[in-house]
Amino acid sequence: HVLKEAVTGANVRRAGEDVRAGDGVLQRGTVLRPQEIGVIASLGRNEVRVIRRPVVAVLSTGDELLEPGQPRQGARIYDANAYSVAAQVRRFGGEPLLLGIAPDTVEALTAKIQEGLAADMLITSAGVSKGDYDVVKDVLAKEGEVAFWTVAMKPGKPLAFGTFERDGRRIPHIGLPGNPVSSMVAFELFGRPAIMKMMGKRGWLRPVVRAITTDRITNVDDPRLFLARCSVTRRDGRYYASLTGSQGSGILTSMAKANGLTLIPAEVDAVEEGEEIDVLMLDWSLGDEWGSWTDDSEGDTPLPGTTVIGPADRSV
Repeated sequence: HVLKEAVTGANVRRAGEDVRAGDGVLQRGTVLRPQEIGVIASLGRNEVRVIRRPVVAVLSTGDELLEPGQPRQGARIYDANAYSVAAQVRRFGGEPLLLGIAPDTVEALTAKIQEGLAADMLITSAGVSKGDYDVVKDVLAKEGEVAFWTVAMKPGKPLAFGTFERDGRRIPHIGLPGNPVSSMVAFELFGRPAIMKMMGKRGWLRPVVRAITTDRITNVDDPRLFLARCSVTRRDGRYYASLTGSQGSGILTSMAKANGLTLIPAEVDAVEEGEEIDVLMLDWSLGDEWGSWTDDSEGDTPLPGTTVIGPADRSV
């Protein structure tokens, strides 16, 4: 019993129906997602020329710092910056190289910087403000070239940028602030675009949305571009931005709860609840791009495990 007449050529995949000889398949600068990998494999290619991931050396400075996992010692604090910045580097395509902690001496810092110049970029945290023990910019001026070391934004004002010349290579250096929130925000605005451009990526700009604030936001004390941490939600076709608690530059939980940064201009003293503001989006949801989750569930987890954060292998 024939249900449907057979048609010549039906259910036949013809040579060249997807890609013909001489067709351009992938343009220079294309990010290789699983889809592109499949296309390359379907053409029988086992190698393609790519722009490699940049190696980014990450160095923390300060006598007050301890490595995570070490016993607490008096008023010393754990080095959060190296691991948060290294995670940012990896998230946006770079390969972090953790150099550890450099004490506040010119000799120790110079040695660590020389070690970091084997990488494609050097990122340091702390040592670029006006404190007596902030020696990074002084070493930079001696060993390399400083382009600038303050930016009119908060958090993140004490930020340095410079370059080193080594063996015919020009290595960029970004000196992040020591406060952990300032460090992460400054990396987001300066480090992330630099890494993405080094990899030849075109779309490195973050989306900006108009959102209704659910809080009163003041910008009176030392007015600069104010990048307050906020949580953005969408309801009834509109975006709403809520501050994520205290906005001190040492309150890391304000970053952990945030998926956006407000863009409050320096000339605006205050934004009232219910007014619209611009928000730079960091994520469209919280936690959706991370490779591991903290386990707060009851019973068995699908894939139980731990993430090592510490000096044993300096993994992130």
